[in-house]
Amino acid sequence: MRYFTWIGMAALLAGGALAQDRDFLTPDEADQVRELQDPNKRLVLYIKFAQQRLDILKESLSKQKAGRSLFIHDTLEDLTRLVEAIDTVSDDAIRRRVDLEKGLTAVVEGEKPILDELNKVIEAQPKDYARYKFTIEQAVETLQDSIELAGQDLKTRRAELATRDKKDKAERDEIGSETDAKAAAQQATAKKKEDPAKPAKKAPTLYRKGEGPDKDKDKDK
Repeated sequence: MRYFTWIGMAALLAGGALAQDRDFLTPDEADQVRELQDPNKRLVLYIKFAQQRLDILKESLSKQKAGRSLFIHDTLEDLTRLVEAIDTVSDDAIRRRVDLEKGLTAVVEGEKPILDELNKVIEAQPKDYARYKFTIEQAVETLQDSIELAGQDLKTRRAELATRDKKDKAERDEIGSETDAKAAAQQATAKKKEDPAKPAKKAPTLYRKGEGPDKDKDKDK
């Protein structure tokens, strides 16, 4: 069985905070996700990770330490990204018409207690609350949306996804057409600059060299 002590996980998360592109999963967690292809099992696993982040958050809030607010901020950010990953997995499975009853039940049952705990933090407003106010509010909003989606009728959600996908495709096609037209215009302008206009070619004629309409007129005179 794979597991992390809270201290070990906290150290990994804190170390990741120093990186510019900090991942919201530890390397071990990422490996666990890759091993699970079934969407229901992935959702359960993501909920487990989200609950672990909540435990880390509660432990951090219970202690007054230097740099605490930054660590809390990053933990909340990771929690938000985990919830977003849950919604992404759900959307993909719903598009493929996978039975998600077990997974979505786990999502609702797992996310509601997390949401309740975050709301308690907002109500309590710790001393350093202002430093992670936006992040915790964003996490709460993301959780609320995720819980609502998980409880939504699957047919309705699938129809909404189809509408959204169609709209996104239309926007991409429009952007692609505009980009192609712009590129073609730029190419034509560049070509015009590189190849200045050449003198027009003379129309083909059956006259031999030295002959022509003017020559014939001279003979008649």
